[in-house]
Amino acid sequence: MKRIFLPLALIISLAISSFGQMTKEESKEWAKKIKLLTPESYKQLVEEKDALSTEVLKLKQENEVLKAQVTDLNTKLKAAQAAQEERQQAAASAAANVPVNTMAAKGIVYKVQIGAFKNKDLSKYFDNNKNFSGEVDADGTKKYTLGAFATYWEADNFKKYLREMGVSDAWVVAYKDGKRIELKDALEGTL
Repeated sequence: MKRIFLPLALIISLAISSFGQMTKEESKEWAKKIKLLTPESYKQLVEEKDALSTEVLKLKQENEVLKAQVTDLNTKLKAAQAAQEERQQAAASAAANVPVNTMAAKGIVYKVQIGAFKNKDLSKYFDNNKNFSGEVDADGTKKYTLGAFATYWEADNFKKYLREMGVSDAWVVAYKDGKRIELKDALEGTL
């Protein structure tokens, strides 16, 4: 009986000391609850408290495990994003420095450019169409051409046909040994 009475007295003293922080109505309600507290109900409260403390400890441990998993996943995500950015930068750098299927022929070749786009990539069609080619500028602009003509006049006629078919932006461009050059330089023969 002394073992139960001592903790009961402790609870009562704690309850009384916390009365100063409670309203009068709350302190009256707690006083009634303390009077109704029996040793069996006290024991039950202690057991419930212990069970809840154990549950809280388990939840804290699970929370720590989950935090560690989130940290690990965030690290992996950042690494994957960095790798993707590196691949995109490498691809953009490679595309800017290397012409894409420009049909590197010796001497001067005239082609008809049909468009220049930032967001359209038609390079997958180059392999199946030997007269369709393109290149990528340093700023990422993709320029697409059709045909490969030995003379300016052949390219100009083809340009006219394309314009009649609705490709209003078609114009003649020149390449020397696979590298794009100014059209006037090719026509004047200064290269």
